[in-house]
Amino acid sequence: MRTKMPLRELGLTMIELIMAIMIISISIVGILSVLRTTTQSSADPVLYKQAMAMADAILEEVMSKAYQNPVGGYTETNPQTCAGRLFYDDVSDYSCFDGSTSSKVIQSNTTLGGTASPLVGYTATVTVSTVTMNALPMKKVVVTVTGGGIVVSLDSYRSNL
Repeated sequence: MRTKMPLRELGLTMIELIMAIMIISISIVGILSVLRTTTQSSADPVLYKQAMAMADAILEEVMSKAYQNPVGGYTETNPQTCAGRLFYDDVSDYSCFDGSTSSKVIQSNTTLGGTASPLVGYTATVTVSTVTMNALPMKKVVVTVTGGGIVVSLDSYRSNL
């Protein structure tokens, strides 16, 4: 008679199973940490672009005004709240938005004329100072937008020419 050799059992041992679970777990942790870092930093460019767009719009608004107050021009009647922005007619009027109080900033959820804006949570301040460049008096305008952990500053010069 012939004796049969026992068949080798097929399958995984307990040690092989534990090692496979550990390798898969370590791989998943690595992949999730990369995804978390990517997700966190993916919003930063959007926040920066939103802050830059707001700063650019405000700077363009300020620079479109006259160098000095025209004869019979507007003078802020309520400097505690800077409520007359709609009537500002010269660059220096915007120095009201110095950020010294919470009401002396430009809020992102309103634009000139009170139109709703999709930007929420950003505030802007405007600094206007007189400088001389090549013996020519100029006004330096600095717009600083803060929000979402981002700070953006844009500046420009306005002359009387």
